[in-house]
Amino acid sequence: MRNDQDRRGFGRRTWPAGNAPRTGRVDTNIPPARRADDEERDPKKRNEARRRAYERTQPAPIEVPEGIENGQLLAGRNPIREAFRAGRPIEKLLVAEGDLSGAARDIVRMARDAGTVVQTVDRTRLDQIYPAHQGMLAYVAAVPYVEVDEMLADAAEKGEPPFLVLLDGITDPHNLGAIIRTAECAGAHGVVLPERRAAGLTPAAAKAAAGALNHMKVARVTNLNRTIDGLKERGLWIIGTTMDGSDAFKADLTGPVALVIGSEGDGISQKVMEKCDLKLTLPMAGQIDSLNASVAAGILMYEIVRARRT
Repeated sequence: MRNDQDRRGFGRRTWPAGNAPRTGRVDTNIPPARRADDEERDPKKRNEARRRAYERTQPAPIEVPEGIENGQLLAGRNPIREAFRAGRPIEKLLVAEGDLSGAARDIVRMARDAGTVVQTVDRTRLDQIYPAHQGMLAYVAAVPYVEVDEMLADAAEKGEPPFLVLLDGITDPHNLGAIIRTAECAGAHGVVLPERRAAGLTPAAAKAAAGALNHMKVARVTNLNRTIDGLKERGLWIIGTTMDGSDAFKADLTGPVALVIGSEGDGISQKVMEKCDLKLTLPMAGQIDSLNASVAAGILMYEIVRARRT
């Protein structure tokens, strides 16, 4: 009976379709089991890896601009307004483009009354400098300015002929800082800056001065031409620098002098040059016909030092 059933298939073992036992070649493409690395085995390393992964998903931290820590950069309307009310010397006021509210208009008016340069810029520019700006940023002078008369009084107190450095159109704060540093080392009694179209005592200038601002008097004047007229009345000899001037190494640089340094591109302005009593140049032996403003100023300042010692 069993044989008949087997022949007819009644007692046979059957498999569902598609699940029959497989025969043939063994698949060798199965990847081997992965061994846990050090970070997975060590809890400390695993936590460190998670921390790094989390930090990569976070936005970049906001960089605090140089000078914000010691109050040389003011952000927001209330701090800027109070700085003007307190009489702090503010170099420049940056205002975001657009319609100004009543409070913002009052601050701009205060800035102009104080002789501060007001510059309108795109709001994204302020965002790059310091995001929490409220539409305004103000640069405060690294040290207070003095009057030119204080410089002359300092020279008289020391029993020395006045030696001043006047800057006309120096807009690079690094050049300004370097000139102030050299002036302090050369024994100058002060550096005079114009209010307009010139760099001021910003954090970048203070850094380039390398501490010289703590010892060098700096004045900021409304009109450099009128200041030169006043110095000439006080007996100072005004010395300008120009490409077609006399040889600086052969000039008489003794006595009370005010050395005028112009910008690298434009040099001394025409009106200032007309007021110079002596026009000097540094001889050039190379292929390049000009020097960096701070380098030229340093050479001429030490020529004055040498002349006073002979």
